[in-house]
Amino acid sequence: MIINHNIAALNTYRQLSANGTNTQKSLEKLSSGLRINKAGDDAAGLAISEKMRGQIRGLEQASRNAQDGISLIQTAEGALNETHSILQRMRELAVQASNDTNTVIDRQELQKEADQLAQELSRIGNNTEFNTQKLLNGNFAGTFHIGANEAQNLKLDISDMRGFNLGVAGNVRYEEEATGTVTGAQDLSDGTYYIDGTDLKNADGNIVANTADGLTWTATIGEADDTYVFTQEVDTGIITIKGGEATGTSEFSNGGLEAGEYTINFVAGESTITNANGDIVATSADDTIFTALDGSTTVLTLDAAATADMSIEIGGPDILSQSSADSAITTINESIETVSAERSKLGALQNRLEHTINNLGTSAENLTASESRIRDVDYAEAA
Repeated sequence: MIINHNIAALNTYRQLSANGTNTQKSLEKLSSGLRINKAGDDAAGLAISEKMRGQIRGLEQASRNAQDGISLIQTAEGALNETHSILQRMRELAVQASNDTNTVIDRQELQKEADQLAQELSRIGNNTEFNTQKLLNGNFAGTFHIGANEAQNLKLDISDMRGFNLGVAGNVRYEEEATGTVTGAQDLSDGTYYIDGTDLKNADGNIVANTADGLTWTATIGEADDTYVFTQEVDTGIITIKGGEATGTSEFSNGGLEAGEYTINFVAGESTITNANGDIVATSADDTIFTALDGSTTVLTLDAAATADMSIEIGGPDILSQSSADSAITTINESIETVSAERSKLGALQNRLEHTINNLGTSAENLTASESRIRDVDYAEAA
């Protein structure tokens, strides 16, 4: 009889321990619902399923990215819808102003609305945002990541949809209180006189002076013929007569100021342009060339600097005469086509993203099923 070793008991204990281990593993699988809870359960299966999990979560996030992209596009497209409405109203005003049944005063009133509409176009372009990002000022160039892996991107560039870039804003309407632009003066009654081609008209639309070369004006009112001599060419603008002194417009070249009211402040060394809110939008060291605050863009050029502060209005398309209103119709038509093209681009991209979302959902579903077959427990087998 052997008394130091009980072989039967050792065998029984070994079998009991193995059964306990297997029971513990089965309980772990049954309680977690997973066949693989640690690498030792299935090393290869764990590695494969973890890669699948990364793909699944990436696909789900890509779907959310695409949905955010659609939201951004809808924001931009909604703003462009209103831009379209404004342009259609501008075109209606231009058609109305093209009819010579309108007087000068009538066209001035139509011009006021066109100018306000141009300012709203600029406001929409400057202020339309998604998550604090400007969408319509020409600076948005975004990338939507619409896949689970690297470089699965979709790019979107939105053109500048502000009034100046569309061609329906940016005309310099008038200046006030600028000096140094007139070398002669004629006593006229106080009031505002409008330069229309080669004619100078008063507020009633009557011609009070005319010129053949844009430089010399010959008065036709009163008994005497007197002459105004401008130091630079004046095409279309406004002359304000105050106390018998004529103040004429300088020739402006608008390179980027959006519609609105601005004040040019002449200070030796650094003149500025401020908007209606008092914010500085451009500066100049020589009083003639004004650049944006970052110094990259020339927004306004004066042929000759004035010697006193002046106020200018950047308005909408010129509809103050029959010919200019007729030309404005063509310009506005082109603007409408530009906005239509941009909206079409956005709409096509939105439709693409909707199909992308559907595909991402299908891929995530199939990968989830594959990952489940590898990692999830079969309760009947584990029990």
